[in-house]
Amino acid sequence: MTQRSLEQILLADGTRLPLTIAAPESAIRGGIVVEPDARGVTDAVWQLAAGLAGDGWLAVIPHLYHRDGIDELPGEFPGAGETLGTCVERLRVHSLHADTDAALGWLARRGVSADRIGVVGFGLGGTAALLVATQHSLGAAVTIDGIGVVVPVSVAANLPTLVDVAPELRCPWLGIYRRNGAVPEEEVRKLQDAAHSAQVATDLVHCALDTDGAFDTDRSLAPEAWARTLNWFGSHLR
Repeated sequence: MTQRSLEQILLADGTRLPLTIAAPESAIRGGIVVEPDARGVTDAVWQLAAGLAGDGWLAVIPHLYHRDGIDELPGEFPGAGETLGTCVERLRVHSLHADTDAALGWLARRGVSADRIGVVGFGLGGTAALLVATQHSLGAAVTIDGIGVVVPVSVAANLPTLVDVAPELRCPWLGIYRRNGAVPEEEVRKLQDAAHSAQVATDLVHCALDTDGAFDTDRSLAPEAWARTLNWFGSHLR
């Protein structure tokens, strides 16, 4: 079983960022920041981190809603949509980058160089992964069913659309989208074209995903997506 631990980092704004860490039992190949989805650090997000740790990567999840005192938003219940929307609206692009920078710094202090660090996420986390990859020259990035492709996830949050920033990618990027999923095919094609104009290696593929685009540690839900994700990191994080 993958070792799970929690650490906190004091940020410049005086808040403390919790980091959930999935450590491999074997030698560490490199580090990967796993961005939370719209509900926060859910079990699906942990399973993604744990699966990466099982492949030898030191995975760390920054808790992006920590300023609201939230780790994970509850599932379906009356008013859940309003609560989720409120939290996403309160998320700010500068806080997202500050929290991810802290996670990247945590990996760097453990001797993981930038070229051996990746970033990944699905849903809102996939959006965050691409945004981070436009700001840092990391080893690689993977976006799984990232939202906000042509329409911002939240105007109040000042999160740009993915097609607007994809040409600015600074590290090899892989996009994985579900065919006939929540993101229309036309939008996926626009993102593919935008990413191809970047000065780094990019690829965008369609894979079979479960209904949440989630992964599990035995890789039974999305074997092709798992294989492509692990191959991408294995090829570029050296």
